[in-house]
This record gives sequence, structure tokens and C-alpha cells, in this order.
Amino acid sequence: MSVRVLRPLPEAHVVITGGAGFLGSHLCERFLAEGARVTAVDNLLTGSRDNIAHLLDEPRFTFVEHDVTRHLDIEGDVDAILHFASPASPIDYLRLPIQTLKVGALGTHNMLGLALAKGARFLIASTSEVYGDPQVHPQPETYWGHVNPIGPRGVYDEAKRFAEAITFAYHRSHGVDVRVARIFNTYGPRMRMEDGRAVPAFMNAAIDGVPLPIHGDGLQTRSLSYVDDMVDGFLALLTHDEVGPVNLGSPFEVTMLQLAEAVQDACGSHPGVELHPRPVDDPQVRRPDTTIARERLGWEATTPLAVGLARTAAWWREQREAA
Repeated sequence: MSVRVLRPLPEAHVVITGGAGFLGSHLCERFLAEGARVTAVDNLLTGSRDNIAHLLDEPRFTFVEHDVTRHLDIEGDVDAILHFASPASPIDYLRLPIQTLKVGALGTHNMLGLALAKGARFLIASTSEVYGDPQVHPQPETYWGHVNPIGPRGVYDEAKRFAEAITFAYHRSHGVDVRVARIFNTYGPRMRMEDGRAVPAFMNAAIDGVPLPIHGDGLQTRSLSYVDDMVDGFLALLTHDEVGPVNLGSPFEVTMLQLAEAVQDACGSHPGVELHPRPVDDPQVRRPDTTIARERLGWEATTPLAVGLARTAAWWREQREAA
């Protein structure tokens, strides 16, 4: 199979699975802004029409409500497929374990088949969770990870590890032009209010004036990137020759206690924190080695945490007041 060179974005047709989700909807916006034609595919299991309502009248935008674990055909040329369909927060994949495994396996298989049929470039949204509770810090792309495959978080971790494996199998066996992005913690407008991850949980508590819920002693760390930076990273990877995997995330690490304080500052409310039991297999540390992204893609996360949280808090208050 001969793979077409990716056309300039104003001439391109891009398919985005999970297009009504948090990251997917921002991707739809960005590609439309670049002049591309966008087909968003989502079964709305964890995505929302509200995230793309402002795009529905755009003539270059098409929304297809569909579960990608079933066969999908797209008419005409397709230049790129960005596969972002999956539950992504612990509260979701613990509630939807089978669906999470199916979209990582069957969904990725189907979208790779579509990429093969169309000669399209394929970018898979993988995750820092492929590293599990890491024994190497920070985590480079060469690290194979420390994952409990049968633990409650394993449904997400292993779904993404399989997704990477089948993506490289199609690359090696069929010549599919692939890109693999390992996404570290990302936050910003359009995260679900009841998402369950740290930033949404902290925002809700701070605005309500109740103690922010922290699991364990709060000394576990994460590296957080603002969504606009992350979308820049996806675009940089898609349009570069680098196959990956490539870590996309912030190299600056904060403890959960530090994040809780930063969220309270952003919300202008300081009700303090409350400690809760630590979830099973919750990683103690998380920070990407971003050398490849920085040196080969020329990309790095640049939005300071305080700035990104202030933007997120402003959006959060608007949504809460409108509800």
C-alpha cells in the first residue's frame, strides 16, 4: 500500500474519534481553524453534544454518532484519523471496564482498518498510564512500564498498551503511516464536571467552599498541561515525520497538595483539604521525559499552571452558573 503524503490542512479531511469529548472537541475546533474538513465520530458514552454544539452549523464539520467498536465507513478521501475515543478518567473506566477494553482493542482495530483502506495517516491517543506506577522517573518513551494487568485500573492501562501494539503491527505489516502520542495529565475547559479526576474534583469543591478531596497523603505527583498546549502537541506530531511513541506533557511536577493549593488560588476560595483512602494502583509519581517532543517536534507545554487554572476556573464558574 502506498501512503499519501499528508495534504496541507486547508485541503485535508480529518476524522476525529471521540470528537465530542474533552480533547476531541478541542481538536475539532483547531482543525477547523486550520481550514480542514472535520468528521467527528462519538457514541456520546462519555462525550457530549454540548462540546460541539457551536460547530454544528459549520459547513466543513460533520458529526457522526457511532460506536467505533463497530465497523465505520467514511465516504471519500480521508487524510488523517485521530483516534481519541475512550473513557479516560478512573471514574469512567471503572464504571465501564468492558467498553474501555473494547474501544482500545476493537475500536483501534476498526480505525486502523479505515486508515489502511483510505491511505490515511493515523494518530493514536495513548496515555502515560502505559507506564503504570513507574519505577523509572521521569518516564522516557523507552521505559516499558510497571502495570498491574488484572487490577481495576488495568482495563484502561492494558487497553492503551494493546492499542499501541496493534498500531505498530499495522505500521510494520501493512505500512500504515502512524503516530503514537502518550498523553500526560491535561486539563482545561470542557472537562466534565463529574469527571472524577483531580482538577474537576478540586474545582467543584473550591467553588462549593468545601474541603478539597485528596487521596492518600497528597504527596503523589502529577505533571499537568493546559489543553491548548496539548492540542499544539498533537498537531506537531501529526505533521512531523516522527512516528513515536512521543510523550506529550509538562515536565514540571506538582504534588496533589500543591495542586489543591493552586486550584484554591485560581478559584479565590480556600476551604482546605480532606484526606481520603488511596485508590488501588494509583501511581505515586508521574512526569514525562519530554526530550523527543522538545528536540524533534520543537514542542513543549508553555502555559503556566496558574494561568491555565485561572482560565479553567473562569469557564467552570460560567458552566455552574448556567446549569
